[in-house]
Amino acid sequence: MAREAECRPLGVFECQLCALTAPYSYVGQKPPDTQSVVLLEESYVMKDPFTWDKDKFLILGSRCSVCSRLVCVGPECSIFYSKRFCLPCVQENIEAFPQEIRQDLEKRKLPSKRPANLPTSKT
Repeated sequence: MAREAECRPLGVFECQLCALTAPYSYVGQKPPDTQSVVLLEESYVMKDPFTWDKDKFLILGSRCSVCSRLVCVGPECSIFYSKRFCLPCVQENIEAFPQEIRQDLEKRKLPSKRPANLPTSKT
């Protein structure tokens, strides 16, 4: 019973770019049941569903530091460079990023992501 209460989600995380959804159990920088883990950003976290080890967790995402969109940590949606940035904000401000970041994004050749609530045109 205690284990069930521990795993009860606080809400459902939804990426505003790719529409990934997952239940989260914590929001913040210091996930519960971890010894000395402090995250560099306020993150949406879920307990790792693939292990019973209570100190294991998965980071789902966080807010873009420019536009405040809720984005997942997937490479198609965001990057972390001292702060979380959604890819549309990175592309709009590409000149503000170091050459290494620009080269990394160029290698990925990522298409521009639209927010999940905007329809895509089909031809």
